[in-house]
Amino acid sequence: MSVADQNPYDPILFAQRYGRVPATHNSLEAFEIALKMGATGLESNVWCTADGVPVLHHDRRVGSLIRRRPIDSLSRERLPDTVSSLEDLCRRIDAGVALSLNIRESTAVQAVLEVARRHGIVRSLWLCHTDRSVLADIRETDRDVTLVHSTRIERIDEGPERMAADLSGMAVHAVKLPEQDWTAGLVALFRRFGLRCLGCDAQHPRQVDRLIALRLDGIYGGRVDRLTDGLARRRSGS
Repeated sequence: MSVADQNPYDPILFAQRYGRVPATHNSLEAFEIALKMGATGLESNVWCTADGVPVLHHDRRVGSLIRRRPIDSLSRERLPDTVSSLEDLCRRIDAGVALSLNIRESTAVQAVLEVARRHGIVRSLWLCHTDRSVLADIRETDRDVTLVHSTRIERIDEGPERMAADLSGMAVHAVKLPEQDWTAGLVALFRRFGLRCLGCDAQHPRQVDRLIALRLDGIYGGRVDRLTDGLARRRSGS
């Protein structure tokens, strides 16, 4: 199911590293299984190979423990088959599936946007970064992509309200915080500035239920079954 088919009051369920999925993390098979299990969004880290191909992988390095190599030192053809390129994924999923990518190196941004434009998924793309200056640079490059500021309450030195005002002025669309940082007050504050609210690392049913009750716009979790079960409980009123 794509985001366009959802109830507008349902959060996007972002599959995060896909716990309980019988496939290698970030492989095409894992992405497809997560969607079949009911995820309405996918999450990954994105890196660029030595020949400029954006690929999806949790770590910066690949290989065995004693021969690990940085992804940016290898060409696409030298990476393991289990490492998916963004291009490969775009060919296999519906254009309406929300795709949340953590930008780990700013050099990957242009390559990511080129692939997204080629496949018509720019409006389904959620680009996440911890540095607001990087988000500002991305906004100068593309006016349509959804930008997400990933942070923690303890890192907001100026206070949530000042940060929310700054993000709104920068045309950043959303704030992503760990599950434990979210409160009803923060949700109301960020919504007042037109920001969407995303909660990550919701691994246990009680965490999923809490974020759903707060009516967050998106929830990231490693157990797709727990995300979908939580949404089913909310819909049934149990």
